[in-house]
This record gives sequence, C-alpha cells and structure tokens, in this order.
Amino acid sequence: MTESTRFGSGWISGTLGVVLGTIGLGAVLCFHFPNLLTMPELRGLYPVPYVRALLHLVLVSAFLSGLLSVLLRRSKRLGSAGIALTLVAALLGGSRVPIDGELGDGPFLGLDWFLLNLIAYSAAFIPLERLFARLPDQPIFRRSWRTDLSYFFVSTLFVQVTTLLTLQPAMILFSWASHPGVQAWIAAQPSLLQFVAILFVADLTQYWVHRAFHRVPWLWRFHRIHHSAESMDWLAGSRLHLVDIAVTRGLSYVPIYLLGFAEAPLFAYVVFVSIQATFIHANLRFELRALRGLLATPQFHHWHHAADADAVDVNFAVHLQVLDRIFGTFHLPKGRWPGAYGLAGGERVPAGYLPQLFEPFRVKDAVRKE
Repeated sequence: MTESTRFGSGWISGTLGVVLGTIGLGAVLCFHFPNLLTMPELRGLYPVPYVRALLHLVLVSAFLSGLLSVLLRRSKRLGSAGIALTLVAALLGGSRVPIDGELGDGPFLGLDWFLLNLIAYSAAFIPLERLFARLPDQPIFRRSWRTDLSYFFVSTLFVQVTTLLTLQPAMILFSWASHPGVQAWIAAQPSLLQFVAILFVADLTQYWVHRAFHRVPWLWRFHRIHHSAESMDWLAGSRLHLVDIAVTRGLSYVPIYLLGFAEAPLFAYVVFVSIQATFIHANLRFELRALRGLLATPQFHHWHHAADADAVDVNFAVHLQVLDRIFGTFHLPKGRWPGAYGLAGGERVPAGYLPQLFEPFRVKDAVRKE
C-alpha cells in the first residue's frame, strides 16, 4: 500500500531533507573540487564566510527535516536518505570544509551554477506560486517533478557545453558576415536601445525557429519533449531536449553575434530571458492585461502549451506577443486559461529524463497532430 504524501505524513519533510541534503553535499564537493565543479567566472565573487554560514544552515535544516520524516512516516527510507546525505557532507568537512586544489580555466562542470539557480529560483517562485497560484491545488512536488528537475540539473551542470553549442556555431560559420564598422556603431548606441534591439532580433529569430520545430516533423520529434509536460510551473520550462537547446539558442545567437552588441546590454538580456522564461511557465494566475499584445506573460505562454484543440500551434514568441499578432498566430482568449496541458491528439512520450533523451532518435513519424 502506498503511503500518503499529504501534509503531516512526513513525505514533505522527508523530500525537503533529501533536497537540502543534496544541496549541502553538492556545496561541500564544490569546496573540495573547485577547479572541476565551479564556474571560473563566479569563483572570485563568492563571499566565502557567508556561503559557509548558509551551508551550515542548510545542513542543519536537512538533518532536522529528515529526522522529522523518520518520526512521522512508517517507511523510514526518505527521512533516512536526507539524514545520510547530511552526515556524508559533515564527514567531508561540512561548513568548515577547506578549499582544495589549484584553480584554473580548463573544462568544468557547473555544480555551483546548478545549486545557485536551484536556490534562487526556488526561493523566488515557490512562494509566488503558493500565493498567486493559477491552480492552487497543484502541489509543489507535482507529477513528473523529478524529470523536470533532471533537465534543470543537466542544463546547469553542463553550462559550459551548452554555452559552446550556442556561441561557437555563430562564431565559426558566420564570422565572414560580420562587419567591424557596423558592430562598432551598434555597440556605441545607448544601452537601453541595444537591449530593446537584442530583445527584438533574438525573438524574431526564435519565433521562426520555434515555428519550424512545430511544423517540420523531424524537428518536432525533439520539441515534443518540451510539450509533453502536463503541469505548468517554474520548473516545467526546463524540460528541453539538448538538440532543441543547441539549435534554438545557436540560431538565435547568430544575429546578436553579427550585430556586435556591447557586453552590458547583452548581459542584461541574458538575465532577463533567464527570469522571463521561468516566469511564463510558472503556475501563476497573472493575466497582466496591460502587456496584452506586447510582452509574453504566463497566460499567453500557457496557451502555447495547451492541449486544447483550438490552441495547437499558437503563441510562438518567447518575449514579444506582437510577433504572433503580425504573423497570425496570436491566441489569447480574454479571461480564459487552458483546460489541460501537454501533447494534443493523444501523443505520448516516455517518462524520465534518459528515455526522453533517446526518444526522438527512435520515433519514426512524430508528426504534430492537429
């Protein structure tokens, strides 16, 4: 018989203990192997004393959460796992762990980037989704959350690989098309103007790439993975196949590279798109009617993920709703939200990260069903 996951059953505290224990152990490993597990760009920015204090708090919370689960729950596995992760982290040094090894700029895994993103997005979006939920009954640990967390983990852990897949094709294949004079003139423009221009050219490119992923059968094989999510929240947007990420981001970067925008507005765009991409997938009831027809909102993008028959292949823009208005794919019924999310027409993909990673290479005819 399956044990309850309701409040008071020990499941929530046990899961919290495992999550916090994993974060704590990951942070300790980053101290032990900083050259391998941390981003070179971030190493000099960490306020180490405050990081150690936060790490101590995380480990104590993980242990107490695991202990509470053991006391409340008939099965002790979940709580014991949280306690075990905490004890391993403590044995490896805990919050007093020394920083080991010499630092270099070679290949790395962004474990610190994963932990930072997980903490920041969880702290920001989980309270928002509890206070302003579009679907209040949808739990934090909803169905398939482990699959989406796996996507989140892989995309942040292998940030060096995904960055190379995004930047290198444009630099190698399109360097002949860049013009230093044009790039210098664009880089000299006001930063706000450059930011708006980046937003427009990136989303114009993304719009057509995104639309192609829906209309070209062999591309849809990869993109259908993203649309297989049947629950929308801050984590659902992470469900993207690596081929989808490489092609979409790689092509979207081409005009940005060719035009030569300055570093500050480009960085501002990267921060904006990271937050907005999470925001528009979130379980939030904000309609933001003042932005109707302008910027993408949760309601706008939720219709893109709708399983409703009248909402297939709509709202392709990631940032600017106006592009869908121009190209005839705008769909935003006033006061209405989708009845269900996921793949329309009865399509299905297997559960789990690894099965979904290989699924597009097995499917022979994953055609978008109308």
